[in-house]
Amino acid sequence: MAKKLESKERNKILKTLKDWKKTRGRDSIEKNFIFKDFTSAFSWMTRIALIAEKMDHHPEWFNVYNKVNVTLSTHDAGGITELDIKLAKEMDKTARKH
Repeated sequence: MAKKLESKERNKILKTLKDWKKTRGRDSIEKNFIFKDFTSAFSWMTRIALIAEKMDHHPEWFNVYNKVNVTLSTHDAGGITELDIKLAKEMDKTARKH
């Protein structure tokens, strides 16, 4: 099982992630992605779904047209873990290609 990051470590790592922020009132991180259209947003979500499945770590997300709102937390650990950071980095890297 993944280990929950301590606050100090989490805050340090969060500063390295572009536009990700700590969710208010919850031990999770979030980001809003905006794509050129629905097809681009859904295509990105499909690519991330395959990555997440391989990681066995699945995002909470909400999509409306070209916007995808993502929240990451490791429920088994009760907060943010290295899995969330790794998936956030993959999301950012993949989003740049869309």
